[in-house]
Amino acid sequence: MPFARHSGFSFSTVSIRQNAPHCSGIYGLSNASEWILIAAANDIQSALLDHLRETNTAFSSRRATGFTFETCDPAFCNQRRNALITELHPVCNVG
Repeated sequence: MPFARHSGFSFSTVSIRQNAPHCSGIYGLSNASEWILIAAANDIQSALLDHLRETNTAFSSRRATGFTFETCDPAFCNQRRNALITELHPVCNVG
């Protein structure tokens, strides 16, 4: 099953601060042609802002334009993340 949220948000500082919560969960980053990264975090907003500041990494070279997320109990985050990775095949989760 894809992300519970069917809407996405712009991957920008303003949008992250307005839309991403300060709680645990799973988030996905994408651009118009692919899923780039799916990860779990204790603080979704902080994790997204950290990714926004990344430079010279495999992630930053993919140029994410959007994000989505699901809040999730920390005990289940890894299981849910792994299921989404298997389903959506994000390019930066390979390896």
